[in-house]
Amino acid sequence: MERPDDRIASVLRFASELVAWVATPWALSTYSWLYAVLAVVVLIGLPTVFSTPGDKTQVIIPVSGTVTILLVLLQLAAAAISAWWVWPTYAAVLVSLLVAITLVTERQRWRWLLSRDRHSG
Repeated sequence: MERPDDRIASVLRFASELVAWVATPWALSTYSWLYAVLAVVVLIGLPTVFSTPGDKTQVIIPVSGTVTILLVLLQLAAAAISAWWVWPTYAAVLVSLLVAITLVTERQRWRWLLSRDRHSG
């Protein structure tokens, strides 16, 4: 199975990730600056270090497509939950809409990532 053209999905995914990277540390900073820093390390560091071969140009530590999907789901959940936690309702609604659209546009990529799991085992 050939990797799908996911340019639109990539833009939406990146926008959602940006929200997660900003809103999650913001939300956690009310409890501890350490939690805020840890959130940044997890949300930016894990997807940078762990990726599925063929999905990114440079792979530091190869993982299955399932792991990549779970990392995206973590980012999307962090964006949605944190937006509701720290931002006004209108902003949280917009973020939730962004996350929902991102989930829909990710389907082709996720099918491809899962097909990589079946062919690598």
